[in-house]
Amino acid sequence: MSPRHHLHESTLMSFAAGALPAALSVVAGAHLESCPHCRQRLHLAETVGAALIDRTQPDVPSPRREVLRQAMLAQLEQAEPGGEGRSREPAPALRQPPRECPQADPDYLPASLHPYFGDSLRSLRWRWIAPGVHCIRAADMPTLIMLRIAPGKCLPMHSHGSSELTQILRGSYNDALGLFAPGDVADLDQDVEHQPVTAPGAACICVSALDAPLRFSGWLARRIQRFVKL
Repeated sequence: MSPRHHLHESTLMSFAAGALPAALSVVAGAHLESCPHCRQRLHLAETVGAALIDRTQPDVPSPRREVLRQAMLAQLEQAEPGGEGRSREPAPALRQPPRECPQADPDYLPASLHPYFGDSLRSLRWRWIAPGVHCIRAADMPTLIMLRIAPGKCLPMHSHGSSELTQILRGSYNDALGLFAPGDVADLDQDVEHQPVTAPGAACICVSALDAPLRFSGWLARRIQRFVKL
């Protein structure tokens, strides 16, 4: 799997800073698991961010800095219930480094999706929303959805209220931006209007995160939107 469509620089910087909205962060994580190129760019973004933070810190001599650090930790311990006299344990990592998907199982889902959809495509229970289109919405994150679209389907022309991230898991589609195949991510904003058409062969399965509802051009799609909430 060699993705040809990647995360935008601004998306990677927001992800590195922990500032990307939760649903978008899940999809970005799914892409990073399958894309060595974006993982390398993420590492660079984290390095640059750390350097910028370090440059904004006051220039305090090392001995004095350690004294301040110990004083801060002591205050944090006293502020926690039962913190006095309790031994400190290392805090768990906020974000585990992305892992490659096991190639032996073609139905394996990226690890970032497991809390919302499980670990395999085989266990999913799809909901019909339109002819040839099925959907699953994450229970705890309604702006995170998985779509299964039959081959040869032409989706309505639409733009975006804000940001959209879509990671292709299986199958493919074409639009004005090109061919999106497994491993590719569509990193879109409000300036993009497109009409995806799924390719012949296998159904296109993708996971999407939206910052705002889609903007459909056709009146029928706008009426249906009230029921499918996309």
